[in-house]
Amino acid sequence: MFENQTIMTKNKTGDTHKTCTVKDVLDVIGGKWAMPIIYNLSKGKMRFKEIERTIDGINTRMLVKELKNLEANGIITRTVFATVPPTVEYALTTKGEKLLPSIHSLHQWGVEHAVTR
Repeated sequence: MFENQTIMTKNKTGDTHKTCTVKDVLDVIGGKWAMPIIYNLSKGKMRFKEIERTIDGINTRMLVKELKNLEANGIITRTVFATVPPTVEYALTTKGEKLLPSIHSLHQWGVEHAVTR
C-alpha cells in the first residue's frame, strides 16, 4: 500500500529521476505541529499570534520553524504588510488545501479508535 510513488525531480546536476516516498511526505507534514497549523489555517488567513494562541503547547521558536518549513514546501503562504509594526498573515496554498481531506481522515480515525497517550 505504501509503495514508493514516483514523481519527476531533478538533482543538482540536472539529471531527472523519480522519487517520492511516504518518508518524503512525512518530512513535510509529519512534524508534531504541522498538522495542527494546517488545520487551523483551513479556517482562513491568520496572523502569527492567532496561530500561536490556537495551538496549545507550541512555543514561539517551534512555530517559526514549522511555518518556515511549510512555506518552503509550498503548503502555506506568508504575506507581509507594510504597517508599523509589520503585519504578517499566513494562509494555505492550493497545495496545502489538498492535504485537508487526509488530515480530516486521520482525525476521524483517531476519534473512532480513541487514540490516547
